[in-house]
Amino acid sequence: MPATPSPGAPHLPAMGSVGAVTEPRSPAGIDAAAITGWMTDRVPVEGPLEFSLISGGRSNLTFDVTDAAGGHWVLRRPPLGHVLATAHDMGREHRIIAALADTDVPVPPLVGLCDDVHVNGAPFFVMQHVPGLVLRDRKAAERLDSDARRHSALGLADVLAAIHRVDPAQVGLADLGRRDHYVDRQLKRWHGQWERSAYTHVTGIDEVHGRLAANVPEQHESTIVHGDYRLDNCIVTETGELAAVLDWELCTLGDPLADIGLLLVYWSEASDGFSALPEAPTTAAGFPGRAEITERYAASSGRRIDDVDYFVALGYWKLACILAGVATRYADGQMGDRDAAALAELFGAQIENLVRAATDAVERSGR
Repeated sequence: MPATPSPGAPHLPAMGSVGAVTEPRSPAGIDAAAITGWMTDRVPVEGPLEFSLISGGRSNLTFDVTDAAGGHWVLRRPPLGHVLATAHDMGREHRIIAALADTDVPVPPLVGLCDDVHVNGAPFFVMQHVPGLVLRDRKAAERLDSDARRHSALGLADVLAAIHRVDPAQVGLADLGRRDHYVDRQLKRWHGQWERSAYTHVTGIDEVHGRLAANVPEQHESTIVHGDYRLDNCIVTETGELAAVLDWELCTLGDPLADIGLLLVYWSEASDGFSALPEAPTTAAGFPGRAEITERYAASSGRRIDDVDYFVALGYWKLACILAGVATRYADGQMGDRDAAALAELFGAQIENLVRAATDAVERSGR
């Protein structure tokens, strides 16, 4: 749920009755008239509403929503086409954000959930817009000064510790997922996707899987696990404060070290020869390195992180499996009409890089 830059206080919906509504714009996946009707029952709206896609494709679709009086919201819905309902459960993501609203974890304020598919063809939920920046790449990160970059990085580690301190039972999330054998379930799920992909000729993935499966660290605790925690899944202010954590669709219960491991996978340094993210924002000057992020999380959480390299290896390996699945869908024509041969070469090279990084990390782990 990216936010557009917006200095100052949040734009609040205008008070008063709804004016005459002309035909709103309707991008794919949006029935503007129906959603406008649904929204006017929940918040003051000055029609017409306008919608624009701000992220989407392989994940849930996110739309910017504005009205004529400066009201500003964000809408989330599943991808278009045939998708598994369980993989894009709007009610589940809405439930998680609602449960965290009164905790130390910053999340966007919610407007409501619509699970009536007759309104928009699929369930959706709406949040208040949170002003700030999403640091998707180095160029975006350079909009902050060096001190703000450092502040955002340390805050990211602190907020991750705050997520892991939340007692799932106290916020109504005790049944969010199984608590035990988190790593075993991850290995089984993603290795299955790998075996169904068109990239099983890439060497090393099965070897890493075998080592990870044979040496799973003991799970000492079970916490809320975000599942995709990284800098560009947050909104930060111009001073580097974390304003909101986004994209909770992979959230479950499990081993908290999986979150810090994956965060380190995405945390590229300027001297790295390979990055899991193109033009990684953390390569900009002012961001601390992986070692300092790890130490900050350990200090903030009070948690031992002896096995962090194992979870870094798991993160790289998991990304290789995910990317293989995405690449296969492109090759099958499910993701558009781009040049299949060029994409196959691009995906293959990135998957090989991820496998090498996973191999290096599992070697460092001593497992």
